[in-house]
Amino acid sequence: MTSNDTITTVEQTCADLLADGHNLTFTQVAARTGLGRTTLYRSPALRAVVEDHRNRAGNAGTLTGLTAEIATLRTALELIATRVRGHEERLRQLDNRT
Repeated sequence: MTSNDTITTVEQTCADLLADGHNLTFTQVAARTGLGRTTLYRSPALRAVVEDHRNRAGNAGTLTGLTAEIATLRTALELIATRVRGHEERLRQLDNRT
């Protein structure tokens, strides 16, 4: 799982790159955060952050941009749902112990 601090760092890095007028690439985000590119690609949460910033910057208001944003939000929602299901399962196991 990805920590909230790591997600926040990646979000801030993406915002900084865009504010400075740089192209937002996984390579640049990896270099500035000290994370590996593979980590950014393989972590659903981190990948969603980078892709969300890229889509918002490049396709703001277009149909393609909205479609990409929906896909990113769907991925984030699925990630949250998976975490909630895991927490619910742990709670059921704890309730069964008592």
